[in-house]
Amino acid sequence: MKKEWPLWEVFIRGQHGLNHRHVGSLHAPDAEMAIKNARDVYTRRNEGVSIWVVESKHITASSPSERGPLFEPSNDKVYRHPTFFDIPDEVGHM
Repeated sequence: MKKEWPLWEVFIRGQHGLNHRHVGSLHAPDAEMAIKNARDVYTRRNEGVSIWVVESKHITASSPSERGPLFEPSNDKVYRHPTFFDIPDEVGHM
């Protein structure tokens, strides 16, 4: 019986960005090979500065059907909205 390699989710940080963005998935036998394959597949034009790979089985996600009960409590906390605070121009990226 042929065993399939684990599935890895790939996140790339671009040259002009501050955050990593999910760009796709790939199969690889281990994390080191997943990073090398991600580099070859997702950064062919030299646009990345950092790569994260996470084995898919380690990701836990909410269901879109749970959207209401999951996010509604935050509507009662207006002070958490970024418009509630004045941020000085000197702060830069936030």
